[in-house]
Amino acid sequence: MYHRFDENKYPSTNIQMDIFKEHIKIIKNNNFNFFNPKYFDNQFKLAKAEKKILLTIDDAFSSFYENAWPYLKKNKIPFILFVSTEAIGNIGYMKWDEIIEVEKEDFAYIGNHSHSHDYLISYNFKKFSNDINRSIKIFENKIGYSPKFFSYPFGEYSLEQKKFISKKFDYAFGQHSGVIDLNKDKFELPRFPINENYGDLKRFEFLTKLLPLQYKYLLPEDKLLTQSNNPPNMYIEFFEDQKNMHMINCFSNEGGSWKDTNIKYNNYRLTINFSNKFNSRRGRINCSLNDKEGWRWLGIQFSVD
Repeated sequence: MYHRFDENKYPSTNIQMDIFKEHIKIIKNNNFNFFNPKYFDNQFKLAKAEKKILLTIDDAFSSFYENAWPYLKKNKIPFILFVSTEAIGNIGYMKWDEIIEVEKEDFAYIGNHSHSHDYLISYNFKKFSNDINRSIKIFENKIGYSPKFFSYPFGEYSLEQKKFISKKFDYAFGQHSGVIDLNKDKFELPRFPINENYGDLKRFEFLTKLLPLQYKYLLPEDKLLTQSNNPPNMYIEFFEDQKNMHMINCFSNEGGSWKDTNIKYNNYRLTINFSNKFNSRRGRINCSLNDKEGWRWLGIQFSVD
């Protein structure tokens, strides 16, 4: 997941174009193919395992169109550009004619990123649904259809909001780290955020080689934490054929700082016992497993009310 390109005064959302081009070289040098989003439906029905890399860009900043788009177009590299409709045409953002130009290419896909790009997790349901419905109408008016892909602003959503999104879109992306596999929830798809702080070449190459840590189900399903369920009672049920589960490690930002989290594994179920509440806006848990085939990774994000 990328945002800005060569906007150095925003290091938390920016990537320098020379580094971005090195990222592309790493992908190609490892003989990984780029994933064209048009194949999403088929890939979720196939059991064949093949690593591919999907690029996504959030917010449709002008720096994407000016700096990254010419490079992606020249090399015909597939991607999804997630657009928040309210900002389009404002200073620092793309214009509709530019979005239409991008959308015409068969390797470029437009996704919905809400209308306001506000902290929608704090909206009541009516205000939330009005925001999403308004964006859908604008897309239908401007590009002739409603995109099938959605990404949650800031990766935040409640169960009620996710269920609404599942009725309006085919797929939805969060901002929790992880690798997509056919068992992942289509409306909680993970992505690795890339920026100046987390985009160095060594880390990027490590991310491209990660494998999914697949599971049957994960509780709680609602990723919104309130006073009554913070910290959450968390369980992950894994498949029986996943080996080396005794080697799994989890760490989280519970209590306000990153630390190893107390876990217990029994009969394919991993219980995560948090000792402190999550007191930042987003509670994150990452689990990793050094399997014989390589490192496996699973990330979860909670939104804290």
